[in-house]
Order: sequence, then C-alpha cells, then structure tokens
Amino acid sequence: MQNDANVRTGTPAVRRFAVRLTLVYGAVFGLLGISLPFFPVWLKARGIDVGWIGLITALPSLTRFTVLPLITAFAERHQVLRQAITWLAFLTAIGHFALGLFATPLPILLIFALTACAWTPIMPMVDGYVLKGVARYDLDYGPLRLWGSVAFVAGALAGGVYVDRVAPGHLIWVIVAMALLGALASLGLQPIEDRAAHTEAVHRGAAVLLRRPGFLAIIFASALVQGSHAAYYAFGSVAWQAAGLGGVTISCLWSLGVVAEIVVFAVSPRFTWPPRLLVAVAATCAAVRWVLTAQQPPIGVLAAVQMMHGLSYGLTQVGIVGLMLRNVPSHVAATAQGYLAAAGGIVLGAATMASGVLFRGHGEGMYYPMAAMALLGAGLILVAGPWLVSDDETQEQEAQPQSDASGG
Repeated sequence: MQNDANVRTGTPAVRRFAVRLTLVYGAVFGLLGISLPFFPVWLKARGIDVGWIGLITALPSLTRFTVLPLITAFAERHQVLRQAITWLAFLTAIGHFALGLFATPLPILLIFALTACAWTPIMPMVDGYVLKGVARYDLDYGPLRLWGSVAFVAGALAGGVYVDRVAPGHLIWVIVAMALLGALASLGLQPIEDRAAHTEAVHRGAAVLLRRPGFLAIIFASALVQGSHAAYYAFGSVAWQAAGLGGVTISCLWSLGVVAEIVVFAVSPRFTWPPRLLVAVAATCAAVRWVLTAQQPPIGVLAAVQMMHGLSYGLTQVGIVGLMLRNVPSHVAATAQGYLAAAGGIVLGAATMASGVLFRGHGEGMYYPMAAMALLGAGLILVAGPWLVSDDETQEQEAQPQSDASGG
C-alpha cells in the first residue's frame, strides 16, 4: 500500500496514532483477558449449568455473522468508524453491568445476547481502523498488536488473583471496570477515514470481496484455525479448575500462551515466508496443540503446550493480516474485517456449542475435533494459492481493475 505523501513514519501524527491505538488495544484486550478465561467461571459460580454456559458463551460468536457485518459495513459506508467504536464500547460496559444484576440463566442469556451485539463489532472495527493506519503510515502490524496481548496477560493475571482472593461471583464487576476503561480510551482515537473513498466505491468494493474466491478462502481458513480454539476458550478454565488447578495457576497458563503470542508479534516484521505459508504452519501447530492438550498432560508439559498459542493464534493472525493487506482494498478494510469476523463467528459459535456437549460426554476429548478443524484450515489456505496476491504488489494496483470491473 502507498503511504500518504504528507505523513511519514516517526512524525508526531504517526506517534499519536500509535500511542492512542495501543491504549485502545490495551483496554479491549484487557477486557478479553479477564472475560475469556473467567466469564465462564463467573457463570458457574452463579450456579449456571455447563449446557447453559456453552450456549451463553457462544453468543458473541453467533452475533459475528448476524449483527456484526451490518454494523461494520454501516460504519465504514458512512465514515463514522471512530464514533461507532466509542458508542459500542460504552454500550458494552452498560451491558456487562446489567449482567451482574441477575443470577438465573434466561435473563443472563438475553442480556448477554444484547451486550454481544455491541461488543463483538468493536474488535473488527478496531482492526479495520488499524489496517487503514498501517496502510497510510507504512507501519508494521505486529509491534502495534502486541500491546493488546500484553494487556490480555495483565487482565488474565488480575482475574486469577481476584478469583483466589474474592468470591468468583463478583468477577463481573472487574469485567465492567475494564469495559468502561475501553470506552474511555476510544475517545482518543484520531481521524483515519479516507474521505476520498466515496460511498459508491465502498459499496462496489464490498460487493466484489464476496465474489473473490481468494478472499473467501482467507476468511474461512482463518475461521477454521481460530475457531479450533473454541473448546479451549469456553471450557479450558473450567476443565483445569475441575482438575484441581487454582485461579492463579489457570491465569498463568493462559498468560504463558499469550506471552508466546507477544513474542511472535514482536518478531513478525522479520518473517520472510509468504503469509499463506505462515497460516498453514500455524494451523498445523494448532492441530498438534489440541491433540497434546487432550492427553491431559502434567502441569509442566501443559505449560509448554500452552506456549504453542503463539503459533496457533499469533502466527495465524500475522499471516491472515498479511493476506488481507495484499488482497483487500484499504477503503473497505473494516467491511472486510466484518466479513472475516462473520465467518469466524459461524465456525466458532458452532464449535463452542458443540464443545459443551463434547465436554459433558468426553471431557478433554473435546479437543480432537478442534485438531481436525485446524488441519482443514491448513488445507484450505494451501489450495487457495492461485487465487491470492502473494507478492509485494500495492493494494491500489491490485484493486483498481477489479473495482472498475465491478462497476459493470
């Protein structure tokens, strides 16, 4: 992608963009770091059955292919990406506050469904905002993204300490506080929308995306590999707690994985392999990880396996972002992220609900189908090679003839 001729790396505008973005990434992932491992623990502390837990925790994934793409497309079409992020962040904080007022499954399910409608679009919208900034300022994605992972570790550790020292039934208020911090941080995002990208161009670009086999391969390969984490996300902490591990130990296991993820993001500018190959390698590592986790290894081995998260998640993310930068016009970056999240939501939602059934009947054997999903993602991205832009051709050079063709 081309730089803005008036903006250069290292200028005050670039530094402001990077600093404010890291604050938002930190708050958003800090919330995720607390809620992902410990929201199911809070539900269990409220007396919610594991079947209900599987259904409730699947809701964010389900909204990713229903409400989310509509919101991201609307925000990009009307060039209100920053404003939408802020409004949704405040609604997310309000929704989590409302959850803490109830203790029975049905109202929690209904409130969390509404909260998820506001919460799930935030991440792809922030990622779309980031892709626009990366293209405009000629920045590397990994060093920006790693601060979100740092915050995830801090959130997970804070949640673990809280679980061990305070009743798990009060965890929701820590989640509310972090959601509010995210909303306040979003107020500092600076304008990044491309005013030259008219509504008609955005409409045409968005329509073309879903007719590109390469783009469809990217989003569904990502969905399969990242969706293979469903059992881990929904029931990893519950299974470890049932095995006798304490809150701090559980949070340390989560944090080990994210520390490895941070390392991957930090060194990602040095990667020389094509993004498609990075995704295939990451998917294969994910399959190995889930097979090993299913063996219920001792804590020392489990800690080592957890560090494979840097590959199963982090390397997948780096590879997918590389593919998106090469294959998606920057003026529809947020819309493309919405489609990516929608595909991920379909797979992750189904896998999460299936994990509840599998966990009840087979315990940690639930990880074997996750390994199969990851391998399927590896195969998909490998066969998609002829449809993908894999060299250093600029996005404008790639997108222009396709956009013209889409005009009829």
